[in-house]
Amino acid sequence: MCGRYALTLPPEAVRNLFGYPEQPNFPPRYNIAPTQPVPVVVADRGGVHFGLKRWGFLPGWVKDPKAFPLVINVRSETVREKPSFRAAFMRRRCLMPADGFYEWHRVGKENRAYLFRRPDCGLFAFAAIHETWSAPDGSEIDTVALLNTHANGLMSAIHPRSPVMIAPAQHQAWLDPETTPDEAFRLLQPPPDDALEIVRIGPAVNKVGRDGPDLHAPWEPAPETDGSGGLAAAPAKPPKAGNTRARTTRASTDGGQGSLF
Repeated sequence: MCGRYALTLPPEAVRNLFGYPEQPNFPPRYNIAPTQPVPVVVADRGGVHFGLKRWGFLPGWVKDPKAFPLVINVRSETVREKPSFRAAFMRRRCLMPADGFYEWHRVGKENRAYLFRRPDCGLFAFAAIHETWSAPDGSEIDTVALLNTHANGLMSAIHPRSPVMIAPAQHQAWLDPETTPDEAFRLLQPPPDDALEIVRIGPAVNKVGRDGPDLHAPWEPAPETDGSGGLAAAPAKPPKAGNTRARTTRASTDGGQGSLF
């Protein structure tokens, strides 16, 4: 599942892609994490608009958010059926702008971090759903979760799941509440294999408090000796697509992927 991502390009670039009238000014963010406020694009009041929502979906029926699991990813295969997400999928679809996201791959005792981004380092949009949760005291929390699906050939070597990316030509159809659930469901596909590139990066991204362009620097391990003064074998390269072990590394539990009811 996607648990961290980045939005580093200027606000003007984001506004130009999505065409909302607001002019938000936000800093580059290289390490966006769950529960933080995240930029979203929604269809509302006859147009497309910018907003901020908490990354962590809360269905309206939840009584105590502290006792509810943190849902940051929702499986696209079942989003039409699960009572927790069905209404939001029908009426409250949105987009989460991004220009990179991270996944981890365990090799032995090491958890290696990888950055996925477009080859031109440009913007893209995650498919997402949103919900406003109302507390008994009348306060509200605007929440959001992205949708994921099975990984494409590139990603499958690192993680079995991939965020759904909606192409610009399909933004309007995805956001339009008049688009039927079946039509919207057909948009939930893994990205094409050539849509992304993969960069192994260092462990700094593991810490939520770390933020900055250094997180995107390609990982360059320090040379290691073999104990006799010679160089040890080079570290293993990223696994190739189709690596069976890589596909089964993560636990089979849904951990944050919205398998509610």
